[in-house]
Amino acid sequence: MSELTRTETPFEADRPMSPVEMARWQNERIKDTWRVFRVMSEFVEGFERLGSVGPSVSVFGSARTPEDHPSYAQGVAVGKELADRGYAVITGGGPGIMQAANEGAHRAGGVSVGLNIALPHEQHVNPYVDAPHNLTFEFFFVRKTMFVKYAQGYIVLPGGFGTMDELFESLTLIQTKKTARFPVVLMGEAYWAGLIAWIRETLLDGGYISPEDPDLLVLTDDPSEAVDVIDRFCAEAGIAPNF
Repeated sequence: MSELTRTETPFEADRPMSPVEMARWQNERIKDTWRVFRVMSEFVEGFERLGSVGPSVSVFGSARTPEDHPSYAQGVAVGKELADRGYAVITGGGPGIMQAANEGAHRAGGVSVGLNIALPHEQHVNPYVDAPHNLTFEFFFVRKTMFVKYAQGYIVLPGGFGTMDELFESLTLIQTKKTARFPVVLMGEAYWAGLIAWIRETLLDGGYISPEDPDLLVLTDDPSEAVDVIDRFCAEAGIAPNF
């Protein structure tokens, strides 16, 4: 039988498949069973190591931001400000804004955490992540959980798809009450102004979100004000993991 000849399958969906496609599918099913243990091990290690770090703030932004860019300096400043006020700084552990926030925390003598991800084009951990707080994940969804679990707030600087992904996932989790509410601060007024306008003029005016949803975001260019937002929230709501 030709590899391209598609026939009925033993699956519930009635889309025909070739013998090669069916074999590949079944092999992946077997791998998935064992993959569960790898997933579980990443969750256990992440919870154990980050739970011992204590109150943290996750900082996001582009990996492509050069060190001479104003946003890099802003990232260093907010990392330092967070560390000065006793928060551990969590980033994705890579270059750009992630490195900037880790650098600020490192310079201030604070706790600097990097949650790296194994990629086909390997992302190397930046030099400002504390060695004991350098974690590498195989699975994006486990890593995402760790960003949220212990963060008393998110601070989001200019970035691309990955940054937008983390931003909107946090808003979705808060909106659907799958996590406790926490502050989400956008830094870089000029960069975020268009998105804020679209949220209000298209999403809100079109009835796609609730009237209170835009208030989940705070916009500022001032690192001190960004951390003030998180301090005020912690004073009112208390400090605790988000779920």
